[in-house]
Amino acid sequence: MKKLVLGLGLVASSFMVNAAPVAYKIDPAHTATLFSWNHFGFSTPTANFTDIQGTINVDEAQPEKSSVNVTIPVSSVNSNVTALNQEFQKADWFDAQQYPTITFKSTKVETKDKKHFKITGDLTVKGITKPVVLNAVLNKKGVHPMTKAQAIGFNATTSFNRAAFGIGKFVPNVSDKITVNITTEASL
Repeated sequence: MKKLVLGLGLVASSFMVNAAPVAYKIDPAHTATLFSWNHFGFSTPTANFTDIQGTINVDEAQPEKSSVNVTIPVSSVNSNVTALNQEFQKADWFDAQQYPTITFKSTKVETKDKKHFKITGDLTVKGITKPVVLNAVLNKKGVHPMTKAQAIGFNATTSFNRAAFGIGKFVPNVSDKITVNITTEASL
């Protein structure tokens, strides 16, 4: 009987440990935020932010209590055009001198199913905070084969109007609407 009680106690404590929220640290080397826009109707260029820092807190027992907190350095923007990268740092665009980071902090997580989530949060760009919604897909969760650490990976998409964040230069010839595609790996 004691063995049964001890065994049940171990199972229960194991469940409680697994049910506690887990904080995964974002891996900047395997995380990218790619954004695109329409350029005078001729093309759809893209640029990417790198060196992204943050945490994904996962609560498997109560997914709605999960959260995301991310910081993106404006200086990391890469459009593959040196002159445009420099232009993006200026006051008409991201104004990196006054606002060196972009942040996203989730305010609500909704579960569509075990792999699809709607993450609402506050996006702050150029000192202006607006709500945005990320449509996120869980790619994989488990032991990473290279690091041997518990890892998790997501893709997410969103879109918003850049002028709402004080970045309206060339609108409407260069589209106001920005589409963002995010991919991230995070680990313990």
